[in-house]
Amino acid sequence: MTLIEWKSHYSVGVEAVDHEHRELIDLINELHESLVADAAQPDVTAFLGEIFRGISAHFALEERFMREHGYDQFDEHKQAHEQLLENIRDIMDGYDADPEGSSRQLSRRLDAWFTLHFKTHDARLHHRLGVHGHR
Repeated sequence: MTLIEWKSHYSVGVEAVDHEHRELIDLINELHESLVADAAQPDVTAFLGEIFRGISAHFALEERFMREHGYDQFDEHKQAHEQLLENIRDIMDGYDADPEGSSRQLSRRLDAWFTLHFKTHDARLHHRLGVHGHR
């Protein structure tokens, strides 16, 4: 069962950023599918670390792009990035105490965050900078 489906309107029109968005969604979906499957429990701690690293690297790329282009809502966009990273750290910290609850919380938070972030912050970034290479 897929948690987040890639949709064309998620695209910001920057190939490297869109590629990373798809990779992050794939990683999140892999974790989600492992959690809901009847198979053995995955190494959630390793998945969480990989998701955190991937998201951090992606945010660094996106923030560099925004700085280079003088994006007018850089601070707000960066704050949204920092909030997600803080949420993931909180989930990682709480995982040992409540693995099942933390796993459900991760899936819900990531799904809600990415869907909203792509539709708001990233959509505005794309429209403001006017770089879109597909239809």
